[in-house]
Amino acid sequence: MEISTLATYHCLAFVWYFFIAYSTTQVKAEEPPSEVFLYGGQWKYLTVLNLVLQAVFYGVSFLADVLRLIKKLRCAKCVISSRDLLFSVLAFPVSTFVSISFWTLYTYNRELVYPKSLDGVIPLWLNHAMHTAVFPFALLEILALPHRYPAKKKGLILLGFVAFLYISWRFNSNNGPQVERQVNPPLEAKHSLHEC
Repeated sequence: MEISTLATYHCLAFVWYFFIAYSTTQVKAEEPPSEVFLYGGQWKYLTVLNLVLQAVFYGVSFLADVLRLIKKLRCAKCVISSRDLLFSVLAFPVSTFVSISFWTLYTYNRELVYPKSLDGVIPLWLNHAMHTAVFPFALLEILALPHRYPAKKKGLILLGFVAFLYISWRFNSNNGPQVERQVNPPLEAKHSLHEC
């Protein structure tokens, strides 16, 4: 694919994810579901963090394309290696996990991930933009541009470290000023262990 076409695609994808991430911050309800937006707000959800991650990734990709277009190859080389690392270690695995795990749990029991009370708060198009569209965008990125992947060990260590940070933060978020129902049912086991 030509660099100018890639630059256009990456720019449009960046604007899309920026818009979706912004739209999630504008979701307001007269009476928000009590179990959903307490301590940590929307930032405790991997879905919302993934939107920001995708916006950053496509912003870096657009920057790399622009640097290649204006022939700043030394700078472009550094940005391209950062882009490839970001895509292979975080952007693709997280978007794939968010989409597949959300729809699997939603099909099994929607109350686990998206209670019916959210239907009146989050529009249907925004739900699909957050949980459905991320996967095709990730697949399109694989098809549109070859990426250099890090060594398997390095990639898994970085992904594991980020996953550890997220899970640690989620475990500790229930120790805040307003204790709430855990976001993810597997994390509820930790809360019940503290009650024993």
